[in-house]
Amino acid sequence: MQLAHVLGTATATVKHPSLVGSKLLLVQPLMADGRSPDGDPQLSIDTVSAGVGDVVMLSSDGKLLRSLLKSEATPARWSTIALIDTPA
Repeated sequence: MQLAHVLGTATATVKHPSLVGSKLLLVQPLMADGRSPDGDPQLSIDTVSAGVGDVVMLSSDGKLLRSLLKSEATPARWSTIALIDTPA
């Protein structure tokens, strides 16, 4: 799990069948201080109705994501699992 800052949303005219109906977020993973960027921005499947500027917790748990998307074959890796009220 990792904290991330929501930068925006991504729009796709064509999606993998497992992603149809899912909201895609562009998120910037954060270091342990909750402020410094940690690597490149990533795409995440939104499961908590996050918006631009929110801080979220990400999970790369493949089993959870496959269960949420009801698909055994999905290219998605990250999903938002929580909204953070105050960054650490």
